[in-house]
Amino acid sequence: MERILPALIRRKIMNSRYIVDLSELSARDTNRVGGKNASLGEMIRNLRSAGVDVPPGFATTAEAYWDFLDANGLRAEIESALSHRTTGAALNRASKTVRRLFARAQFPPELASAIVDAYRDLSAKLQRDQVDVAVRSSATAEDLPSASFAGQQETFLNVEGEEALLEACRACFASLFADRAIAYREEHGFDHRKVALSIGVQQMVRSDKAGAGVLFTIDTETGFPNTLLINAGWGLGENVVRGTIEPDQYVVFKPLLDRPELCPIIDKTIGQKQRKLVYANRSATRNVTTTRAERHAFVLSNSEILTLARWGCTIQAHYGRPMDVEWAKDGETGSLHIVQARPETVHSREAAGVLHTYKLDQTGRRLLSGLSVGGSVATGQVRIMRSPSDGNTFEDGAILVTEMTDPDWVPIMKRAAAIVTDHGGRTSHAAIVSREMGLPAVVGTGSATEVLRNGQEITVSCAEGDEGHVYEGIAHVEKQEVHPEQLPATRTQVMLILANPAEALRWWRLPADGVGLARIEFIIGDLIKVHPLALTHWEQIRDRAVRKQIDELTAGYADKTEYFVDRLAHGVARIAAAWHPKPVIVRTSDFKSNEYANLIGGAQFEPDEENPMLGFRGATRYASEQFRAAFALECRALHRVRDDIGLTNVVVMIPFCRTPAEADQVLDVLAENGLVRGVNGLQVYVMCEVPSNVILAEAFASRFDGFSIGSNDLTQLVLGVDRDSTMLAPLFDERDEAVMTLIRDVIQRAHHHGTEVGLCGQAPSDYPEFARFLVEAGIDSLSVTPDSFVSVKEQVAAAESTLPHPA
Repeated sequence: MERILPALIRRKIMNSRYIVDLSELSARDTNRVGGKNASLGEMIRNLRSAGVDVPPGFATTAEAYWDFLDANGLRAEIESALSHRTTGAALNRASKTVRRLFARAQFPPELASAIVDAYRDLSAKLQRDQVDVAVRSSATAEDLPSASFAGQQETFLNVEGEEALLEACRACFASLFADRAIAYREEHGFDHRKVALSIGVQQMVRSDKAGAGVLFTIDTETGFPNTLLINAGWGLGENVVRGTIEPDQYVVFKPLLDRPELCPIIDKTIGQKQRKLVYANRSATRNVTTTRAERHAFVLSNSEILTLARWGCTIQAHYGRPMDVEWAKDGETGSLHIVQARPETVHSREAAGVLHTYKLDQTGRRLLSGLSVGGSVATGQVRIMRSPSDGNTFEDGAILVTEMTDPDWVPIMKRAAAIVTDHGGRTSHAAIVSREMGLPAVVGTGSATEVLRNGQEITVSCAEGDEGHVYEGIAHVEKQEVHPEQLPATRTQVMLILANPAEALRWWRLPADGVGLARIEFIIGDLIKVHPLALTHWEQIRDRAVRKQIDELTAGYADKTEYFVDRLAHGVARIAAAWHPKPVIVRTSDFKSNEYANLIGGAQFEPDEENPMLGFRGATRYASEQFRAAFALECRALHRVRDDIGLTNVVVMIPFCRTPAEADQVLDVLAENGLVRGVNGLQVYVMCEVPSNVILAEAFASRFDGFSIGSNDLTQLVLGVDRDSTMLAPLFDERDEAVMTLIRDVIQRAHHHGTEVGLCGQAPSDYPEFARFLVEAGIDSLSVTPDSFVSVKEQVAAAESTLPHPA
């Protein structure tokens, strides 16, 4: 009986009118404990059985807040302080006045006792003398589907001891009237007199000894619903949340998460992670510089990434909407925990059917690049600011350039045309708030405040994929609005040509039939940058400068070839994921020898050819002894995409295959590297760009699953015209009778053999009559660039409307 009585007393304390255990809360308790605490309780009660681990704790009620005000006579004084303010300096003065009122106020004895008793109970439950806790503010109007309230109130970490806890609680109450919180509530129409503050007291996860971060259960830039984004940094999570570091970024393809044999991580990028927030001493934290090893290592393992991703999906399924989640890893136990979850408030509100596209003309030189946020473009004059306290000097419509932002910057951000920061990731404060405001932002540029100057005219472009750019001068910007549901249906497939993985998710709303040509040259040239033989034959690299470049790029990879395979696999996977389960035809590398030589370390391994266009390229290269080891890396990457990640919609396509014998050699090399035609549904296509592909169509059709006509090379070789020659440009025309005869011929002969034929190239976009010819000739698919998709789709529909419908 003596053991039972204390437990009964504690239960009474934990469910008093001032204190509620988190496990007793649910989403219905928002008015009582705010959205943040209600959400924690909802997850503890309902998702623990699904494995989602939320640390224990308790919350103060709204009634505790109102009684605190009444015990100190604060209601009238707060209303008076806020009644005459406007904006700017007056807002700041009002905020300081109210917060001073809280600083002088005393806790009613009953409330202080309830908080202390609940803290003692939590410490006893966790078998600690005085457990260290996180103390978070949870306003009763926050974390609603239409407003995020991200960072508007304060959070205090590593709070230990009863006195420190009460001081943190007092500061939480006062933070309800920070100027940023006042301004935010007024903007969203919340009455200060009706918003209370609940305090969440939760066991600290010792992420100071490991790492922490955030995850979004939707793509934060495009609203693509099938990927999940995780950002991670070393130490406590505040640096990631506030955007003071460049975190790791992991992207997971959600539809394949239920298959335990797969690893559907489609992107892993190591961030600089310049510093980490750790415990300093009792109830304090401090930032320290990370080590070189920490900067070059991923915070999470693949299994941990997948665990968090599955938890994220479980949380989204429970709430029935995309979510913004904070997580932490305990460095003492190695366990993962969810410490907060709120609704995602940007893309979940957007009209799903509308796609905005932006086209830039007459851009100046590129000044800076960083992470792209917002998907649009803005122009204006630079205003470099070091502190939000200088907000009265900011001109409406200027472009805010600063090191980073936090909630204090919000009033200025609302007046900006765009935002550019030195630091921050996709889930930083600058990124989250910019999305909610509909502003383009380029974050994490590294040096914007040094490179740009006040008054300088610039163009901020976030419409070119997940890398944003800052251009010199005012570019011409053309904006279009596309309604995909209004596009006509066609029998002929209209597919996309893509090269940049960053662009893939941007176009997911287009009703394309897949990707007819994914060029991996962009991934190799712009993302990998190193010649594959410089990685397979690292010991042969003689140039010290080249060795240093490669060492820097491959930092974090014990095996330098794994750098190539990993980066290429993730680049291809991002394109394939955007269109899964529709086919994505990936052309293996089609660099010419001069282009390969321009890669880092490439000059040492490439021949000097007089005519690279007709030289060592395509299938000949893959089958050769001197390049076989390099091509094996491409094969490993494609095998990883299909068999490890699980994106079996990837089709492999071989370019510039001159003879059937060469085709046999390449198919053998593919098989040696785990890519066996027909196994696990693998299809292998061939580019039809050499006249021999048409002349021997039946022989090639017996070896491959499809043809893709490369109209540029085919026209060049049929007419004997250098496609890059300015002098011969008038002769280069895909509509020439000789070219059209071969195209018609290969379509008929391939169809007779039961093999599909597509065409990828610019001609259908440029010439409506050429698109009509292809439709009349019976082409199975056309592949065009995304900006041409709408017009070509309409041209194909018009052409089909005049033809008899097939039986």
